[in-house]
Amino acid sequence: MLSKSYNRTRHLQVICQRCRTLRSLKQIHAVTIVNGFLSDPSLLRELILATAISIPGAMHYAYKLFDQIPQPDLFMWNTMIRGASHSSTPSQSVHLYVKMVRAGNRPNKFTFPFLLRACTSLSTPCTGAQFHGTIVKLGFESDMFVRNALINMHANIGDLAIAKYLFNTHGRNDVVAWSAMVAGYARRGELESAQKLFDEMPDKDSFSWNVMITAYAKNGDMDKSIELFNQTSQRDNVSWNAVISGYVKCGSHERALELFETMHQAGVRPDNVTILSLLTSCACTGSLDLGQKLHHFLLESFPRKGLPIKLGNAIIDMYSKCGYIEKALEVFDNMEELNISSWNSVICGLALNGHARKCVNLFEEMLKRKVQPDKITFVGVLAACSHGGMVNKGREYFNLMQNKYRIEPHIKHYGCMVDMLGRAGFLKEAYNFVKEMKTEPNVVIWRTLLGACRMHGDVELVQIANRELLRVKSAESGNYVLLSNIYASVGEWRGATMVRNLMDTDGVHKEAGQTFVDGDKKDRFISFIV
Repeated sequence: MLSKSYNRTRHLQVICQRCRTLRSLKQIHAVTIVNGFLSDPSLLRELILATAISIPGAMHYAYKLFDQIPQPDLFMWNTMIRGASHSSTPSQSVHLYVKMVRAGNRPNKFTFPFLLRACTSLSTPCTGAQFHGTIVKLGFESDMFVRNALINMHANIGDLAIAKYLFNTHGRNDVVAWSAMVAGYARRGELESAQKLFDEMPDKDSFSWNVMITAYAKNGDMDKSIELFNQTSQRDNVSWNAVISGYVKCGSHERALELFETMHQAGVRPDNVTILSLLTSCACTGSLDLGQKLHHFLLESFPRKGLPIKLGNAIIDMYSKCGYIEKALEVFDNMEELNISSWNSVICGLALNGHARKCVNLFEEMLKRKVQPDKITFVGVLAACSHGGMVNKGREYFNLMQNKYRIEPHIKHYGCMVDMLGRAGFLKEAYNFVKEMKTEPNVVIWRTLLGACRMHGDVELVQIANRELLRVKSAESGNYVLLSNIYASVGEWRGATMVRNLMDTDGVHKEAGQTFVDGDKKDRFISFIV
């Protein structure tokens, strides 16, 4: 009987080790309870290890399971601390440590690397320094893994002098310590020091290459980033994503798409980070064909479950900005989980594509579902009210934003209101609204008001807004041309001539008009295989 019980326990341990989904793990957990094996420490360790480490997104279940264990051993505590440090709530690892010590368990050298990682993620150098003191007291500072974690923590968020000391005295023979120091300098924005240390590295690992490539890309120095990228033979998804996202952030969307084509030709499969960057470029360049290809690729990557929220929101944004609002709504309706960004993406998309009534209806549906709108939501719905001529709704939502949701108006909110009132012909109200703004009106506000004056032929208000526009000292030729055209449109030729002469006096030159023809370059970027 004892042998049979042992064999069955061992069999369950093996199954736990091979388990890859939370659903199957719950089944194993149920079997252990029914058969009375839950008191076996070795099986409990495997269950904790699987839920906290092996299965993504199972940390919440690990906490429930752990709370049912009367006397967890040090391995279980360390496993939970490790899992928490890698989770979305790394602060829980510190709370677990406190509970562990209070329960009379003495930490070992495996406890602290994960706690120091959590401190780095949380940017809490004081807590990290306290753990450093405990490490020295317990005699674990000489352990290679603990030391590297200390170097990484101090280099990134703590005392750089301590990181240098630990590195110079114990870490120069360890590539992990080198990489931690390079990453620390790069994260602090000291790229010259990071580059110097990187150049001195006897052996450069992929992590150190990626740190430098990413650092220059985030700093906007794409020439240096791509130079390092071309030098390394250790390219992985992180390397490709760094340069692609770097070009996206710099606004070089065509270059980002070209680099993706090169990535595909090199046989590197894009991951979710790649797709997010590319969807942004598709939205900005109007590359609908590639955007659809990326969408189909994601649908094949997640066949049994809905798209992650970030990806779903990016797809909605892409379809909206490419003018395919029906598809954006379809994606929104099929998403299993929504957040405020999901609602904002489709609300702003409807407003952008001229579907004012649908936008307002969706906003009302959002409020019925008790979803808290934010400042972006109100920009979208106020823009819809402006383009749809729904002045009363616009006034209502502007007041709702301030009085119920305590959102202070931004310059974009004010701009939407001025545009809405101006389009509808409420020019005096629009002007009074501008005068009562809590924010200093900018050039866009005054130009919006002037555009409405031109539409409705209010020359008197033109003269007032004219003075205010020139007061903000904008030397853009478009402002002068707009004023001149307004005067001309109502037959005030003397005023038009006066503005043209003022352009010469102020040294403002009208830029020549330009026409751009898209040679259908986007076709080059749709050849990757899904």
